[in-house]
Amino acid sequence: MPIKRGAEIARHASSSAPAACSIVNVGYRSTNFWVVSAGRSRFLVDLGWPGMFGALEANLKRMDIPLGELSHGFATHYHMDHAGAAQDLKHAGMRLVVFDVQAPFVAPMAKWMKPGMHYTEITPDDNTVIPLAEGRALLRTLGIDGEFLHTPGHSDDSVSLVLDDGAAFTGDLTWPTLAGEGEIDVVTRSWELLRSKGAKQVYAGHGPIRGMP
Repeated sequence: MPIKRGAEIARHASSSAPAACSIVNVGYRSTNFWVVSAGRSRFLVDLGWPGMFGALEANLKRMDIPLGELSHGFATHYHMDHAGAAQDLKHAGMRLVVFDVQAPFVAPMAKWMKPGMHYTEITPDDNTVIPLAEGRALLRTLGIDGEFLHTPGHSDDSVSLVLDDGAAFTGDLTWPTLAGEGEIDVVTRSWELLRSKGAKQVYAGHGPIRGMP
């Protein structure tokens, strides 16, 4: 059996093992939008402000991320600063992933939009609507290892993504020390769930990357 040289071994390993994930922030207007990439497979976490798709596209270009490589994306919750450009991204070729616990919240987001926002309403028929339990299998098709969790607190439709390496994308899930008296139990349970699933670093919808509280 011929002996493989070091460079040949490295090439063989890279072709048979999933690519390591990278995380890039392409956010604007104080909101973070995270691109999780495994090689050229890219998944977008949170989907831009309404009427400002051009700003998102410009940030992707600035970070050398081709818009056409965003094959899938999801909103951590259906508020305008996290899902406002979802339909524009769909028009650009992205598949919108909606989890079953979020589906009832998609259409009502439109009632908060004003004409001057130039919001493109999300069409329901062409979305990928799946149970949370099927999220890991979907990510694996992109070479990404992680799972989606229902983490209510800031909103009832809040869903977080936790990668197996500990990166947790939490949207606007209320920070435990900021929880009001009426929500502290729900918020605490959500953070305990994240911790039990191995979350280590918090990539929130606003602010810097932080360690788990």
